[in-house]
Amino acid sequence: MNPRERFKKAMNHQEPDRVPIDFGRHVGSIHREAYLKLQGYLKDCPLENQDKILDRMAQNIVLDESLLEQFGVDFRWLTPNWVSVKELSPDSYQDMWGIVWKFTGGMYSLIRSPLKEATRSDLERYPWPNPHHPDLFKELKEQAKNLFETTDYVVGCDSIKGGIFTTALQMRGYEQFLMDLAIDVEFAETLLDKILWLYQEMWAEYLKAVGRYVQIAYFTDDIGTQTSLMISPKTFRALIKPRLQRLIAHVKGLADVKFMFHTDGVVLPVIEDLIEIGVDILNPIQTSVEGLDRTDLLKERYGDRLCFHGAIDVQQILPKGTTETLRSEVAKRMCDLGKGGGYILAPCHNIGHDVHPANVVTLFEAAQELGRYPLLHKTA
Repeated sequence: MNPRERFKKAMNHQEPDRVPIDFGRHVGSIHREAYLKLQGYLKDCPLENQDKILDRMAQNIVLDESLLEQFGVDFRWLTPNWVSVKELSPDSYQDMWGIVWKFTGGMYSLIRSPLKEATRSDLERYPWPNPHHPDLFKELKEQAKNLFETTDYVVGCDSIKGGIFTTALQMRGYEQFLMDLAIDVEFAETLLDKILWLYQEMWAEYLKAVGRYVQIAYFTDDIGTQTSLMISPKTFRALIKPRLQRLIAHVKGLADVKFMFHTDGVVLPVIEDLIEIGVDILNPIQTSVEGLDRTDLLKERYGDRLCFHGAIDVQQILPKGTTETLRSEVAKRMCDLGKGGGYILAPCHNIGHDVHPANVVTLFEAAQELGRYPLLHKTA
């Protein structure tokens, strides 16, 4: 069974030959320091691209094709180009939204939110990014066409940096925008609507170029923390959910794709809402947080209506696990989430610089070995 056939069967909640494997997306690659360690570890698989950054903020890497093949990865991702970036100093830059980022050791952190002091009238005058920038999706059509016609891999639209809620938080400042949601809803809605419109326009350009060749669209927009949602379910349903629903309908109206939604953290209270508005695949299933650790119950409750992606912990298991505990974890998550199809195995976030390369290799070797159907929770 080839990767596209495997993906289609899994998404139809049927069991393919093995659990599909993903690696190498915008939020789902490997930090450059860990990649360099992996490069030194894999003597029989020399890696390139060690200086080719996928996400500047996170400092992760565009993975070498030979590595993707060795790890049995079923997906190949198209990545929008970084545009309208302004270099401010050797260690800081301004992105297309006007947000300023500074290198703080290992990655970049937000240091200036351009709309922190803005009024509603300021939003009309703000220099918003051009959603029709000619370089944003430059050369992606050719890449997509080549992947679709010459390989059997699942071709995916990687996320356009940010998200409706996340971009509002970053442009306004987290504290100020959370206050807006409570005491200045009119401002919050104006800002959210502007960001939504820009993403709709960008996705229209994106899928105009590659829509006939892709099978999955990936959208990132964190709404959870390690302990709870960032906002109440009531606020999510009133202000974020309707706009996310409009975006999903827009994307699906442009191409025949499965919509994968990324949000870190505790999201159990709104999973039903995400299913309702058209999310097909939920990523990353952060098993280190309460409510998502019981992957057997997630599958039992939602598995006939939702597909799961991720579930391999990068906070404790990958950095600290032994070969035996890591293999057991891979087997458990595949067994819990993959029975009857509906699961794609992947790290639940970028693999960090603190992960030993042996554990990276163990993860993907175990996925290929233990992911064959029928799934059994065993590691021997």
